[in-house]
Amino acid sequence: MTARRILLVEDEPTIGAAVTDRLTAHGHEVVRAWDGPGAVAAFEEHEPDLVVLDVMLPGFDGHEVCRRIQAVRPVPVLMLTARDDEADVLVGLAVGADDYLTKPFRMRELVARVAALLRRVDRAAELASSPAEPVRTWGDLRLDVGARRVWLAQDEIHLTPTEFDLLVCLAGSPGDVLSRERLLAEVWGWAEASGTRTVDSHVKGLRAKIGADRIRTVHGVGYALEVGTPR
Repeated sequence: MTARRILLVEDEPTIGAAVTDRLTAHGHEVVRAWDGPGAVAAFEEHEPDLVVLDVMLPGFDGHEVCRRIQAVRPVPVLMLTARDDEADVLVGLAVGADDYLTKPFRMRELVARVAALLRRVDRAAELASSPAEPVRTWGDLRLDVGARRVWLAQDEIHLTPTEFDLLVCLAGSPGDVLSRERLLAEVWGWAEASGTRTVDSHVKGLRAKIGADRIRTVHGVGYALEVGTPR
């Protein structure tokens, strides 16, 4: 994978140093910030390819940082949270975060999540330059994979890159139940990712945007997109 510039926003020195060392070892350039205002300033100055963002920060929190930087330029954001609270996670996803890790986390998994987010950026760029795919339609839900756009009736729905890839994965086999493990492997790009709650949280976020009845839960297994027959 090509080396990228990553903005790391973390006010705990030990964690920040460890993450910086690991990402640098993988060839990335790491820019540091320690508080909310500094994060926004560093984002505008350095134009990173990806942001690793702690939720609890001095100044203002990571949710506000995410909201502000996404208003400047869309960028993949991996949030770090010390609170294993799904409501807190859903707030982060709602303001534009693409993925999250709960502290304490394994460095190996953080690197894998970063790599997966960067692969999505590359894949989106490739699709944008490829011949257009036909728009897929199920009732009033329309999905344009090449343009990475989704409409519900006449309204365009704004999804994060992760939510979009999750929808594409489910739409690839409409009606079929996809296990959480398969979704982790295909959407997040790392079959060994810990905790299926990551999938569950993103499904909840996606349901909030396209309608709860669009995605069926099969308890103990996974999820299926209930869209009928495409036309």
